[in-house]
Amino acid sequence: MAEPINVVVTGAAGQIAYSLLYQLAAGSVFGPEQPINLRLLDIPPMMEVLQGVVMELDDLALNLLREVTPTADPAVAFKDAAAAFLVGAMPRKQGMERKDLLSANVKIFKVQGEALDKFARKDVKVLVVGNPANTNALICSHYAPSIPKENFTAMTRLDQNRAQAALAARLSVQVDRIQNVIIWGNHSSTQYPDAHHALVHLPSGAKPVPEAVNDDAWLNGEFVEKIQKRGAAVIAARKMSSAMSAAKAAGDHMRDWWIGTRPGKWVSMGVVSDGSYGIPKDIVFSFPVTIKDHQFKIVQDLPINEFAKAKLNATAKELEEERAEANSVLEQ
Repeated sequence: MAEPINVVVTGAAGQIAYSLLYQLAAGSVFGPEQPINLRLLDIPPMMEVLQGVVMELDDLALNLLREVTPTADPAVAFKDAAAAFLVGAMPRKQGMERKDLLSANVKIFKVQGEALDKFARKDVKVLVVGNPANTNALICSHYAPSIPKENFTAMTRLDQNRAQAALAARLSVQVDRIQNVIIWGNHSSTQYPDAHHALVHLPSGAKPVPEAVNDDAWLNGEFVEKIQKRGAAVIAARKMSSAMSAAKAAGDHMRDWWIGTRPGKWVSMGVVSDGSYGIPKDIVFSFPVTIKDHQFKIVQDLPINEFAKAKLNATAKELEEERAEANSVLEQ
């Protein structure tokens, strides 16, 4: 069996982490032959709660889980880390402006970026889950200059999973019958869930989703809006934000990054833009990607119609505004 790898989870006493940790410990993410050491990072007031989480992890009695280290010290958490799930972030509170939220998160992701830079492996795979995830990932990478920018990603897989489920429900098929739906842009209400390149596998064979749905008004209207606002709908119903589905998506994202995507399939990840599809460089933007040998490549040359182009421009503009606001905080 392979040597254990060190896997960091921040905000480790929180709800998303609680759903994520079993996946990691059971081998669902890094594979059934990969032992792991879990490094659980949270703030000092959460250490007692975190001890309860550690007890539960012990009580799972899982062979792949070798060590569990609860800590409030980023230096301890990120030492020789191979993968990091940055779940902990300042949540948006009622009446809080985006700049206030970014300001609070700059402080968190500055500390974590510096710790990653100093203590983690240089090939560490960093997934930012805590919102605003795209810009938090950008901030984190800024403070870890010795780690390649492509090693920092933001999670839009939850949006992809939501879109896949919505299309499967519409077409009355199992979720795994839908492939290659795309989330473009920001993990926010400006994101563009795009089904125009997706396929549905029917008993008669693979068919383009737009052809199978046969309702462009729904695909460009209700479907887009539903995915854009799904997080708010969950909060309204549950009185708390998505946790179980967010944890599942984080596991999906890292598993594909670690193990790779299947031929002909792509997934959505927030990555530092290289200018593909005319998107401004150096914002973290969700693109369709394929993954092989732990490296992702943006899927190129997909036809983008005028409707889609307007959506991509709108979400890119929001990310540029977030970057500018984050930079103004960094300069203070």
